[in-house]
Amino acid sequence: MNAPKLRWVAFGAAVTFLIAVLLTSFFKELEKIDALSAALDSRMEELVNEERKTQKLRQDIRYYSTPEGIARLATEQFNLVHSGDRIYKIEVTSKDGLP
Repeated sequence: MNAPKLRWVAFGAAVTFLIAVLLTSFFKELEKIDALSAALDSRMEELVNEERKTQKLRQDIRYYSTPEGIARLATEQFNLVHSGDRIYKIEVTSKDGLP
C-alpha cells in the first residue's frame, strides 16, 4: 500500500479549508439576512402604524372642517354653547357640609 503523496494531502487540506470558509460565510450571510428581515418587519409595522395615524388625522381634518365638527370642537374645547342651549350646573356637597 502506497502512502498518499504530499500533493494529494495538500490538495485535500486546501479543499477542506475552502469548504469550511465557504460554509462559514454562507451561514454568516444567512444570519445577516435574518437580522435584515427582522428589521424590515419592524419598520413595516412602524410604517403601517404611522399610516393609520395619518389616516385618522386626515379623517379628523375632514370632520372638523364641517360645520358640525366646528360646533363640536367649540363645545368640547372652548365651552361655547349655541343660543337656546340649556346649561346645567351641578353642585356636589359632601356629607360634612363642605362644598
